[in-house]
Amino acid sequence: MTDADKKVGAAPIALENDPLAPYFIAPAWRVGDLVLCSGQASIGEDGSIVGEGDFDAQLAQTFANIERVLAAAGSDLSKVVKVVIYLTDMAHFPKIVEARQKYFTPPYPADTTVEVKGLALPELLVEIDVTAVV
Repeated sequence: MTDADKKVGAAPIALENDPLAPYFIAPAWRVGDLVLCSGQASIGEDGSIVGEGDFDAQLAQTFANIERVLAAAGSDLSKVVKVVIYLTDMAHFPKIVEARQKYFTPPYPADTTVEVKGLALPELLVEIDVTAVV
């Protein structure tokens, strides 16, 4: 029995070319009908930062990564029920409001947005984690 088997009703989500693998982080876990995603940021499949210094490019890559993880778990953005957004500069908050309209549809997911001093890699400007249903 593996450690994953011990988490009854839970299964890790795996990705090919997983940029989080070097950090020993699962992209997400499926627990029953929920998908709990790790924070996603603007990291390409090769592990490089996408859009260094460009908030719009980083936000687009972050959502592309979220979509990729959700698809691997059998879900998608339309099934997101909770979003947590970490910004290194709250001046980008208006762009987050625009992104909610671009990536989500009513009824919009519950949301928490916070400003943080820094993220795991100093070049990152935004990180987002989501919870979705399958």
